[in-house]
Amino acid sequence: MPDATDPGVAADSTDATDAEGLTVGRVSSRLGVTVRALHHWDDIGLARPSLRTAAGYRRYTAADLERLHRIVVYREIGLGLDEIRAIVADSATDVPGALRAQRAQVAERIERLRQLGAGLDRMIDAHERGLLLTAEQQAAIFGPRWDPGWAAQARQRYGDTAQWQQYAERSAARTPEQWQAVTDTVTGLDRALADAMAAGVTPGSPEANQLVERHRAVFTTAYFPLTRQMQVCLGRRYESDPGFAAHYDGIRTGLATWLRHSIDANARAHGIDPDAATWQ
Repeated sequence: MPDATDPGVAADSTDATDAEGLTVGRVSSRLGVTVRALHHWDDIGLARPSLRTAAGYRRYTAADLERLHRIVVYREIGLGLDEIRAIVADSATDVPGALRAQRAQVAERIERLRQLGAGLDRMIDAHERGLLLTAEQQAAIFGPRWDPGWAAQARQRYGDTAQWQQYAERSAARTPEQWQAVTDTVTGLDRALADAMAAGVTPGSPEANQLVERHRAVFTTAYFPLTRQMQVCLGRRYESDPGFAAHYDGIRTGLATWLRHSIDANARAHGIDPDAATWQ
């Protein structure tokens, strides 16, 4: 195009005066827009220069510059080129109405960004703290034996694992009411396990295997996806970790060991050697 070699594109031309019109380069510098944008606006008929040199170079008059200034202002507040064209081309256009509509859209975007910021803050807190519940809420939901320090201990032990990240992301989106529903589901499972043991259900039986699968499903929904190999590792911890063992044996004496044996038997039924199972 002719303007590609116009000396005013690369720098101000000392030969170009306001009376002769401003070069593309000078207009670009004055308004802070690119030469490419000026060319595009000319091509689509949004802002065509009123003058051309004998060589075909664009030259912009004071009136052209005023129109361009309006275009730049409207573009900066987020109006599209078609909306801008309607405003600058038609004096009958309801400019205040168009600006009010744009302001409403901006307000909606601001609110979406505010919500996004709040969500990010919750996600950060969940990754760092695990639970976004006060100590009082934790006691009310998880019971008087719950130690609020357990979440911090879990973060210290597992914070660099994919499972902690999955748990934190679920925790960030969970309300106290949803945590209460999770707790009720887990409590119901614990009761079913204890009842099965009391009824003499043996590890490896269909009923025990069904409960083990229920345990895995509840855990996956409440915390993070649990594979059968991971479940075996968790079963070992239920029996060996004093905190876990106290929880299950507090429901029914020997329940931690019964649950571990049931998990191991179910794993064998699915071709997994419990002795060789790893956290994967």
